[in-house]
Amino acid sequence: MIVGLTGCSLIDQTTNLLESPPETIRPAQDELRPPKNGVITVAVYRFQDQTGQRRFSDRIASLSSAVTQGADSYLIQALQSVGKGQWFRVVERGGIENLLRERQIIRQMREIHEGPSARPLAPLLFAGIIIDGGIIGYDTNIVTGGAGARAFGIGASTEYRTDLVTVTIRAVSVNTGEVLASVTTTKRIHSYVDRLGVLKFVQAGTLSLEGEVGSSTNDSINLAIQLAIQSSVRELIEEGTRKGLWEYQP
Repeated sequence: MIVGLTGCSLIDQTTNLLESPPETIRPAQDELRPPKNGVITVAVYRFQDQTGQRRFSDRIASLSSAVTQGADSYLIQALQSVGKGQWFRVVERGGIENLLRERQIIRQMREIHEGPSARPLAPLLFAGIIIDGGIIGYDTNIVTGGAGARAFGIGASTEYRTDLVTVTIRAVSVNTGEVLASVTTTKRIHSYVDRLGVLKFVQAGTLSLEGEVGSSTNDSINLAIQLAIQSSVRELIEEGTRKGLWEYQP
């Protein structure tokens, strides 16, 4: 981003930044053709924050994590929605203990009320592929900068910062344990701070009066992670196609 050094152009550009923050483009999840051999059943156990990063603060130490701890929900949603939901069937594994406990309760209640002839529960679906990975990087201040100008006591300034989040996804064969495909995706997170200040001398120049107004625009970290995961799922399908793991419908 280039900011002009003249007062008027800088004010115009900072105003445009405030009125029109950078728009994030969502990946086209629905444009993929469905798989040739039908829906693929996959399991998601955990998709964790592996960065160890804490929320950035200039003043105090923060115990809050810099990125979401529930990224597996984004991954499940991306798998279920990619290609209009025709690519993956996701089975529950993150809460498998609760699922097994509930099935045990149902089985016991049926045996109590129906006796030895109690109807058995349908077997659980099993997955041929485990989708694994995590958020492996969150780099702050990879690009920083700014510019400002002041004339006749009136001036404006702009500061910007860019962070980078990185996620990785891999498909693992349940049968052999082989990593069938692995992809890594990055997404930039932009932050802008715009200020407008006025400095005026009063009482024959012996006192000064200064005022300042500003605003900041920050991309959502959670949205960036969600978009990075969506892009990774799409790239995983493309990588699997190149390796012959599956095919598109003609």
